[in-house]
Amino acid sequence: MDANGLSDPYVKFRLGHQKYKSKIVPKTLNPQWREQFDFHLYEERGGIIDITVWDKDVGKKDDFIGRCQVDLSTLSREQTHKLEMPLEEGEGYLVLLVALTASAAVTISDLSVNSLEDQKEREEILKRYSPMMMFHDMKDVGFLQVKVIRAEALMAADVTGKSDPFCVVELNNDRLLTHTVYKNLNPEWNKIFTFNIKDIHSVLEVTVYDEDRDRSADFLGKVAIPLLSIQNGEQKAYVLKNKQLTGPTKGVIYLEIDVIFNAVKASIRTLMPKEQKYIEEEDRLSKQLLLRNFIRMKRCIMVLINAACYISSCFDWDSPPRSLAAFLFLFVVWNFELYMIPLALLLLLAWNYFLIVSGKDNRQHDTVVEDMLEDEEEEDDRDDKESEKKGFMNRLYAIQEVCVTVQNILDEVASFGERIKNTFNWTVPFLSWLAIVALSVFTIILYFIPLRYIVLVWGINKFTKKLRSPYAIDNNELLDFLSRVPSDVQVVQYHELKQDSSHSPSKRKKNNPG
Repeated sequence: MDANGLSDPYVKFRLGHQKYKSKIVPKTLNPQWREQFDFHLYEERGGIIDITVWDKDVGKKDDFIGRCQVDLSTLSREQTHKLEMPLEEGEGYLVLLVALTASAAVTISDLSVNSLEDQKEREEILKRYSPMMMFHDMKDVGFLQVKVIRAEALMAADVTGKSDPFCVVELNNDRLLTHTVYKNLNPEWNKIFTFNIKDIHSVLEVTVYDEDRDRSADFLGKVAIPLLSIQNGEQKAYVLKNKQLTGPTKGVIYLEIDVIFNAVKASIRTLMPKEQKYIEEEDRLSKQLLLRNFIRMKRCIMVLINAACYISSCFDWDSPPRSLAAFLFLFVVWNFELYMIPLALLLLLAWNYFLIVSGKDNRQHDTVVEDMLEDEEEEDDRDDKESEKKGFMNRLYAIQEVCVTVQNILDEVASFGERIKNTFNWTVPFLSWLAIVALSVFTIILYFIPLRYIVLVWGINKFTKKLRSPYAIDNNELLDFLSRVPSDVQVVQYHELKQDSSHSPSKRKKNNPG
């Protein structure tokens, strides 16, 4: 598809509402993806997976390479099928491994069928994630049960003053839907969804849409709930938020969530690569988003500048007590050992924990980021209207691609600094405790084991990794850990809004969810 005689292919899969997208393999006509995608099949008669192959083009629309379909009703169960599918409307073929297998990992049931209320099933689940099973199936970290009970006072999306709401529950790449309740602003779904947890740092997303048969569904509201913030067995009314998850929209949704997980597995999984969402929204250029990322980047740089000024003032004796304390640092340098680095970080974590426990915590809700996120949503709405009239951005693909790249780089660098700060600020206590354990281990190792032995073991592991496991994904444990720590933007998005008492729905008892 390209002038060099090659392509940059990727594949899109679709089964009903489930959509996946493979990674891009650059500059090849014989790509090997080696990726696995899990679809959930709820109909006995099977279904058809639509597959399209595309060539990624920077600065313009992607080229279509070909398509094929897999009819699942023709495949036998509990068996892996190797399929060579010729591409229609194109050249070449796809080699796929397809297996239909029964699974209890992701299920939908009515409220009357509750596995956690069945004492025998609950004991089996607790046993599966007990400390004794910490080294059994490392990918199975925990169990999540979500009761989607009802919503109240939703936005009216139809001209009749009503809506046809349905609910989408997502955990990473697992995506389940409720049925639609027609012509109702106070729908009752009374459904139970269960998921296998692969990463305890995942975020549960619950989105309410209005079904529209003639076009795509209308957005009514959304909530994002980090699994580590869930209080088991508590029915809560979550205020629905806008698409940016920054401010409230009309309506509340009642959920009851239970999380059971193995802490050891969860800790080990934290040091492994984070699962990427197969289908994500395309990056788009936003003036407000670019400005926000510049400001976040500036704040990270200002921290370094202020630290440098603080150190410089120690040499100038602006504050004699401070300079005298800094002068003692020379004695630390004279007796410096490598184990003192993790020890210093350990003391910083302990000091911040002491401030939080003693009530002297000076962390503030980041209203600057929140305000800018709200401005960004307003600008997105304006951009949508302007693009419909002028279509100006569509004519400047190349410039937009460069600006989006700069915008994303700024976001990545700013997020990196904010994640480090939020680790030491105890934003997610589980991760801060994990950092304390890791730093304690590193301090002990560096104290007792000479550095040359540590470097030797590290080098042998690095050089032999590809020989031992050719298809292993190369990763950096420190970066994988930091990827689980929320940035300031995510802290704002995951912040639970308080229900407005003036618009609070009628109170109902927990034991009467209907």
